Amino acid sequence: MLTKTIKTTTIAAMLIGGLMSTSAMAGGHLDATDDIAWTLTLELGEGQDAAFDALMAEMVVATKAEAGAKGYEWHRSGSTVHINERYETNADAGIHLGNFGENFAERFLAILTPTGLQVYGPADGGVREGLAGFGATFYDQVGGFER
Repeated sequence: MLTKTIKTTTIAAMLIGGLMSTSAMAGGHLDATDDIAWTLTLELGEGQDAAFDALMAEMVVATKAEAGAKGYEWHRSGSTVHINERYETNADAGIHLGNFGENFAERFLAILTPTGLQVYGPADGGVREGLAGFGATFYDQVGGFER
């Protein structure tokens, strides 16, 4: 117990004294990844349940075939839909966005209305531009790690 108190007091003193920033405590960018992830929030149009189920199933199968897709999850509560996506690199995210535009965008936007998009990680170039069209808010990684 005393050791824990001493460590906590030492860290607090270093922070107050400016010897250690919160980024340094979190590991800063030491464990930063090139992954890019986002959560897209959408509103499903009334009476579009069957079209939604069919399109979602088709999009999941297509995205699962993309080598750089690390995670692709759809969640729903009533008419609100969240899609959580994670790609290994910007290039992989770009491949996905190209496939989406070519194969799904028209049907997707006919039944779903984007209401928010939070993007996490180093979105660059065409990926940033493509996601900005959905009203994206971009967040840079400032600490943490991935296992």
